[in-house]
This record gives sequence, C-alpha cells and structure tokens, in this order.
Amino acid sequence: MEIGGSNPPGGTTIGGPNPLLPSTVVEIMGIRIPTIVADNVARRCDGCLEIIDGTPWRVNLLDIVAAEVPVSWTARPAINPGPFQFHGDAAHVRRWMRERGYLFCRRGEVREIMRPVAIPGEPARWGLCDGIHRDDHEFIPA
Repeated sequence: MEIGGSNPPGGTTIGGPNPLLPSTVVEIMGIRIPTIVADNVARRCDGCLEIIDGTPWRVNLLDIVAAEVPVSWTARPAINPGPFQFHGDAAHVRRWMRERGYLFCRRGEVREIMRPVAIPGEPARWGLCDGIHRDDHEFIPA
C-alpha cells in the first residue's frame, strides 16, 4: 500500500480503522505526507475559559521594574507579564482582573498593554491602567 494513497476498500488505513479526525495530505517538495493538520484548539479565553474563534485579543502587563539580571528560576516575579488572550470584549479582561484581585483604573481603558501600579497598604495590591491619561489614577474593583 502506498503512503498518501487513497484508503483501501473496507475503510482501513495504515494505522487501523478510519481516523476520527479528518486528515489532509500535505505535500512538501513533491512528497505527499498524510497527516492531521489541526487536531485540537488551544486558544482559550483567560477570562471565561471558552474557545476563541479567530484571532484572540492579547493583553500584556509591563514589567514593574526592569531587572538588571533575570529573576532566578527559584524566585517568583511579582507579576506575570503575559501575554494573556481573551475574546474581543473588554468584559472578559475585566473578569480576569477581578478573579486575580487586580483593581482597574476607571480613567483608562482595556488595551493591549496595561501598566501595573502598586497600591499602598497591606496586603500588597496592584491596579492596572493603560497609562494614557495625565491625571491621577482612580482605581475601582475590576
């Protein structure tokens, strides 16, 4: 049986019965390679955990302090900078912020790059802002 050829009568392939996922034949330099091109969907919204159809909206958090040396693998950075991916609705990003205890600056908007702002007090808290406005921050629960 030729690899990449049509399935023989009876519905079996080289690996056994017909595959559950449809496969396509990819051709590279004249060589036919039957393979599974896409077998799962890994793009999930970090806000609602549902599958994202199309291109996700990505949000990155700026570093709070530029380190002169990388953080040790045994240490934990103060904030994970991402990127995080969401559906195109800002409510999904705000939900993600709320679940992690971040506050949101109502003077700004949800954008691709958000700036973390340390909020004084105990315990330590963080607010996220786009940093475009010139006046003081006004943090509210996300």
